[in-house]
Amino acid sequence: MVDILNLALPYFGLIFVGFACGKIKSLPESGLAWMNFFLLYVSLPALLFAIMSKTPFAELNNPPFLVATTLSTVTAFTLALVVGKVLGRLTLREATLAGLSGGYGNIGYMGPGLALAVLGAKASAPTALIFCCDSIFLFTIVPLLIELSDRDHPSIVHAFGVVLKQIVLNPLIMSACFGAAVAALHIELPVALDRTITFLQNAAAPTALFVLGVTVALRPFDRVPWEVPGVVAVKLLFHPLAAFGLMLAFGPFAQPWAATAVLMASLPPALNVFVIARQNDAWIESASVAVLLGTFASVVTLTSVMWAIQTGRLAFP
Repeated sequence: MVDILNLALPYFGLIFVGFACGKIKSLPESGLAWMNFFLLYVSLPALLFAIMSKTPFAELNNPPFLVATTLSTVTAFTLALVVGKVLGRLTLREATLAGLSGGYGNIGYMGPGLALAVLGAKASAPTALIFCCDSIFLFTIVPLLIELSDRDHPSIVHAFGVVLKQIVLNPLIMSACFGAAVAALHIELPVALDRTITFLQNAAAPTALFVLGVTVALRPFDRVPWEVPGVVAVKLLFHPLAAFGLMLAFGPFAQPWAATAVLMASLPPALNVFVIARQNDAWIESASVAVLLGTFASVVTLTSVMWAIQTGRLAFP
């Protein structure tokens, strides 16, 4: 257990350092703008590109794994949406964001670094595939449902146009696709470019975790809306259990692949949930609380999953 704590605590420690800095130092939230830009458009894309480009393309061709992991995310998203509708009596627009909290984990900020630390290089391919499939699904269904709930734009054609634009302009999805293309075409990058990408990708995890902590610290925490505990429970408990069951149902998969799927499903609600809520001017306070509670609760749940993987208690035939 000490080894697991030594592995997990630096990740959560960076979040708590950022949280403490956000509470102690009175700096405006606008100061995070360039750090967020660096993460979204430079460092995290470099990380995903590197993972995909250095993975043999044959390993990326695994349709049963893609179906199983995406289905677990779809199920968690749907259940969280229903929880939001029933417990919080939310509108479709608000419930969609509740569904996002229950289905979309911190697969960008925490996922790659944590998966590679726990499972090693063999986790790189499944990590990248999960990120791409989850992001494409969620960045399709969420804008679609929100657009359909917008009385100013009731057209289904307009809704699909918005969805397509968000996918094409998403730097994380596109960087992963470019990386897959490089792997498929066996392109060798120039040494200087490869070292630059390595330098950038190494900055992704610490920067992302620090920014996550600061951002959570700056969020208001006046009350816990009725639906938030249920949504967080879906994300931290139901989603990994669904991933585990679907790995068994669609398998057998190699241990690192199946374990990566469960680990990625165990991540807390993504910081992007709050960002998207603010962009759509809906469920903002609740999204902030969901990210805050989910991040702190995952200290127990996510560490437990890591312990089960490392000790061999979470094994797949």
